Amino acid sequence: MADKTADDLFEAGVAPERRRGRGALSNASGRFEAYRQTVFDDGWGGDEEASPRLRTTVMEDTTRRIITRNTSPDIPFDRSINPYRGCEHGCIYCFARPTHALLGFSAGLDFETKLLAKPDAARLLAEELRRPGYEVAPIAIGTNTDPYQPIEKERRIMRAVLEVLSEHDHPVTIVTKGGLVARDADILGDMGRRGLARVALSITTLDSSLARKMEPRAATPTVRLRAITALTKAGCPTGVMMAPVIPGLNDHEIETVLAAAAGAGATSAGWVALRMPLEVQGLFAEWLREAYPDRAAKVLGMVRELHGGRDYDPAWGKRLTGEGVHAKLIARRMDAARRRLGLSNTRWALRNDLFRLPPRAGDQMSFTDLF
Repeated sequence: MADKTADDLFEAGVAPERRRGRGALSNASGRFEAYRQTVFDDGWGGDEEASPRLRTTVMEDTTRRIITRNTSPDIPFDRSINPYRGCEHGCIYCFARPTHALLGFSAGLDFETKLLAKPDAARLLAEELRRPGYEVAPIAIGTNTDPYQPIEKERRIMRAVLEVLSEHDHPVTIVTKGGLVARDADILGDMGRRGLARVALSITTLDSSLARKMEPRAATPTVRLRAITALTKAGCPTGVMMAPVIPGLNDHEIETVLAAAAGAGATSAGWVALRMPLEVQGLFAEWLREAYPDRAAKVLGMVRELHGGRDYDPAWGKRLTGEGVHAKLIARRMDAARRRLGLSNTRWALRNDLFRLPPRAGDQMSFTDLF
C-alpha cells in the first residue's frame, strides 16, 4: 500500500456524543497499518446502541525491562520509566501520541482510551537496580506519558515504583499534570529532604475553559497548584513547567501561570514550545479548527514560525524551544517573570552517592553489618 498522506490519516472522525470528555476528534488508523478506517454516512441513520460512548480500557504490558535509555543531547537525563503507555488525560498536543502507532493503535482516540499498564514495574526496577555494574543517575518519570493519570488511583504502579526508589536511595525526577502526585507526598517529601527527588507540575493555562478543551481529563489548574503546595510543604522541591507554550493560544498567560505557581510554593520554572511530530500536527490542527475556528490559522502560522516554517523541526537544540522571533520573545518573558518572582531556571542537583541495595531475605551479611 502507498504511504498514507496527512489527509488519509485524519478521515476517521468520531461523533461528538461518542468522544465527549476526550481530547482528539478522530481515530485514524496507525501509520504502520495496512488498512485505514474511513467514517461515512451510509444513509441508514444513526444507532445510539451501536455507537456507545468511548470507554477507557486497560491492558497489561508484559515488558521485561522497565528502564528506558536515551542518548539525546538536548534533554537532561539518560534514563526514564513509563509505568503506562497511552494517557487518559487526552492532552491534544501530547508529543507522545505517535508512540501508540508502534503498538498497532491510533495516535488519536486510541491513545487516550486504550491504555497499557505495567504491573511488574516495581519488581523489574528492583531487579535492574541490582544488576552488576549499574551506575546511578536520576531516573526521569513522566517524560512520555503521565504516571499520575486517572488509572494510577486504582493501579498504584507509580507509588510502588517510588517505594523501590526510596528503599534504594535512588534519585528521581517527575513531571506530571496529575493532582494525584500529592497522594505520594509522604514518600516524595522524605526523598526530597534527602536530596533524592524533585517534581515539576506541568501547568499550561489557568483558564478552566481552555484546560477542559485542551487537556480534558487532566487535573484542573487549581488542583495542580494545590499539589505544588502539598509537595513543597512535605519537603520536596517543586517547580512548574509551562509545557507546551502555544503562541496565540496560551502564551499570554506566561506571567500569570508563573505567578500562581510561585504563590503556591514553586521554586523553579521552565517551558517547552509546542512540537507537533508525525500525527500530532493533524490531530492538533483538527482540534484547533473546531475549538477555536476564529484563530486556528493564526495559531498554526505562529507555531510554524517557531519551527523554521515547518510544522515541526526535530533538530536537537531547536525542537524544545523553537527558533525565531516568537521563541526569543517567549524566552525573554520567561526570564523576566522568573527574576521578578524569584524562580530559578536551574535544575536541582540530586544526590547519587546515597544509593544502596537494601538487604533481602537470604542475603549474606557483610562484615560491616555486624557492627
